[in-house]
Amino acid sequence: MILGMDLLGAAGQALHLIFTWQYLLHMLIGVTLGNIIGIIPGIGGNFTLAIMIPFIFWMDPVLAIGFLEGAHASTATGGAITSILVNVPGDAANSATCFDGYPMTKKGEGGRAVGASAVASGVGGLVGAVVLFLLLPVVRPLVLALGPAEIFALVLVGITMIAYVGEGSTFKALIAGLFGLLLSFIGDDPSTGVIRFNFGTTYLMDGLDLVPVVIGMFAFSEMLLLIKEKKGIIDIQVEKASFASVWEGCLDCFRHFWLLVRTSIIGTFVGMVPGLGGTVASFIAYGHAKQTEKNPETFGTGRVEGVIAPEAANNSKEGGQLVPTIAFGIPNTSGMALLLGALMILGLTPGPKMLKEELPMTLVIVWTLAIANLFAAAQVVLLANPMAKIATIRPSILIPAVLAVSSLGAYAVTNTFGSVVVAGLFGVLGYELKKFGFSRATLIIGLVLGSIAEKNYNLSMLLFGPSFVFRPITLVLLLGVGVLLVWIAAKGFLKKEEAEQ
Repeated sequence: MILGMDLLGAAGQALHLIFTWQYLLHMLIGVTLGNIIGIIPGIGGNFTLAIMIPFIFWMDPVLAIGFLEGAHASTATGGAITSILVNVPGDAANSATCFDGYPMTKKGEGGRAVGASAVASGVGGLVGAVVLFLLLPVVRPLVLALGPAEIFALVLVGITMIAYVGEGSTFKALIAGLFGLLLSFIGDDPSTGVIRFNFGTTYLMDGLDLVPVVIGMFAFSEMLLLIKEKKGIIDIQVEKASFASVWEGCLDCFRHFWLLVRTSIIGTFVGMVPGLGGTVASFIAYGHAKQTEKNPETFGTGRVEGVIAPEAANNSKEGGQLVPTIAFGIPNTSGMALLLGALMILGLTPGPKMLKEELPMTLVIVWTLAIANLFAAAQVVLLANPMAKIATIRPSILIPAVLAVSSLGAYAVTNTFGSVVVAGLFGVLGYELKKFGFSRATLIIGLVLGSIAEKNYNLSMLLFGPSFVFRPITLVLLLGVGVLLVWIAAKGFLKKEEAEQ
C-alpha cells in the first residue's frame, strides 16, 4: 500500500524531474505531432506511438515519457477538429463528437465548437490524471473487482444508451444498433474458434475492423451526400473561427462545468475497464449528456453539450487506461500495450514493482498526462482560426482530398486493400441510413459493444454458469439496466399520450 506522504513526496520528486526545458521541449514536440496526426482520419494514437517508439532508444526515460505520452494524450484533442468541421472523425473515439459538432459548424458555430472541444479535452485529461493519482493507493482491489461478469453487465449499460444516442426515432435507432450487434459476430467465435460469416474471405476471419467502418460511415458517406445531393459540408456559410467565437466555446465549458466534470469522471472509470477504451467512453458520456440535460430531443442539431461530453470522456479515459497498465503491468487496450512496451524499452517495468521502487517515474507519467492535455488544448485554441478554414474548402478540392486521406487511413489499419473496400461499402450504407433516418451512431455502438459483450458473457458462463448474474456488482448493474429500460419505455409512452391529446 502506498502511504499518502510517500505519494506526495514522490509527486514533488517527479515535478523536479520534469521541470527542465529539455523535458518541456520534448513534450511540446510530442503534443504537436499528436495534434497533427489526430486530425488525419483513421490514424489515431496507436499509429502515433508505433512511429515514435524507434526514436526513444537513446533518450533519457523522463524525456521519452514526455515525448511519447504527450503525443498519445493529444491525438484525441486533434481528432475532434475534423469531426467538428467536416464530419470526419480523426479517430473512432471522436465519432460521437460529430453528432453535434458538425451541426454546429453548419449553423456557423464551428469556432465555438472547436473552443468547447479544446477546453473539454484539456479539463478531461486533467481530471483523468487527478483520478489516476488519487487511485494509485487503492487501485488493486478496485481493478480486481471487475471480472468478466461485471464487464458484461457494464457493456449492457452501454448498449441501453443506444436509445439516447440515436437520432430521431428510437425504434429506428434500436434497429441500427441491433444491426451493429449482428455485424460484431463476423469473424471467429471467441469461445469455439469457429469462423463465422466471412463469406469465404481471409480478410473477415478476424472480424470487421472498427476504423474502416467508422471512416466509411462518416467520411465516405458525407462525400456521397455532397456529390449526389449537393449538400452536407459546403452548402452553408461557415463563420470564421474568430477568437471571440472560440472564446465563447471555452466559456461554454464553464457554463456546463458540472456536465464536464461528470463526463470526465465517466471517461476515467470506463477507461479502467479492459477492452472498452475511448470509443465506448465517448458514446456513454454522450448518452449521459442527452439523458440528463434539458431538451434531449434537440441533441444532434448542434448542442454544445454534445461536444463537451464526448471530448471530456475521450481524453479523461487516458488516465483510467493507465491504472491497470501501471499498477499491474496489464495493458487494457492496444495503445496501452504499445506504451507498456515503450516503458520496458526504457528499463521500466510497470506493475507492483514500479509502484514500489520507481514511484517518482510513475508520477512523471501522471504529470505528463495532465500537462500534455493542457498544452494540446492551448494549441487548438490558438490555431482554431486556420483550422476552421478546412470547412470552407471547395467541394472539387475537398472531396478528392478527404477520400484520398480517408482511404489511406483505412488502408493503414491492416495494410490490405480490403479495408478500403469495407470503408467504401459502409460509406454507401451510411449514406442510405442517413437518407432514411436511421442512426449511424447506434450502429457503431452495436459493433463496438457486441464483441465485448459476447466475449465476457462466454467467460462468465464458463467460470460461474448462469449464476454469474447474482454476483453483487453484476446484479447492481443489471438492475440498473432494468430500471433504465423501464424508464425509457415509460418516457416513450408518456410522449405518445401527449401527442394524442
